[in-house]
Amino acid sequence: MPAAFIGHGSPMNTLETNRYTESWRAFGASVPRPRAVLVISAHWFINATAVTAMAAPRTIHDFYGFPKALFDVQYPAPGDADLAVEIQEVVKPTWVGLDHDSWGLDHGTWSVLVHMFPDADVPVVQLSIDAQKPFQDHLDLGAALAPLRERGVLIVGSGNIVHNLGMLDWSRPDDGFDWAYRFDEAAKDILTNDPGRAAGLAGHADFHRAVPTPDHFVPMLYLAGLASAAGKPADVLVDGYAMGSLSMTSYTLDAPATVAPDGAGA
Repeated sequence: MPAAFIGHGSPMNTLETNRYTESWRAFGASVPRPRAVLVISAHWFINATAVTAMAAPRTIHDFYGFPKALFDVQYPAPGDADLAVEIQEVVKPTWVGLDHDSWGLDHGTWSVLVHMFPDADVPVVQLSIDAQKPFQDHLDLGAALAPLRERGVLIVGSGNIVHNLGMLDWSRPDDGFDWAYRFDEAAKDILTNDPGRAAGLAGHADFHRAVPTPDHFVPMLYLAGLASAAGKPADVLVDGYAMGSLSMTSYTLDAPATVAPDGAGA
């Protein structure tokens, strides 16, 4: 089963049709129907590693200041308690807690899956990001999840490799600052050549501007870990920038080739 890292950007991508959402939709249509989807979202960033284990995860609207239409969105995908237990087993000795009632599906998950699987008929579980762990541990945990791909589970990381909300420039709707380009291109070089080195991006000169907080960066490390375990690089699904300080670049692993709306290979 393929895997992916999606640069999800603004929650408004849920309601919009653009080259990013079209690429996510094309990816969902191109992959074999998964048994379930496991998402590592930037927005479940806590002091533990946990996995949702409820039968019907709620749709979490974890934002404010957006139109009512966005708050009206529901993504009623079923959960998969058996998969949650399977995840606990496959990553041992790493401890993973079962979350039966505190979380659900946050917008890092459903803003993407509403395009990939619009019928919400594929079971979905989320894996939290343990804020206390170093980057290499997240990459290693991603590698430990690799057996799930052989069991029909689509693994998706959802964040943004460059994510600096404090430096947004609304005059650059589809452009990036020079430092954003440099860091995003450095990440691209590693992911498409030697993904096992992805944790080393923390030493890049532009890291602290591109990644002022680690939450949106870490989901990429899970794809890097999966790619490292597979012994092959990731492919770019779609790339681009938003408002100067956001990278929208998305990557896939072992996915069929798709075509972007502008006709370029994605």
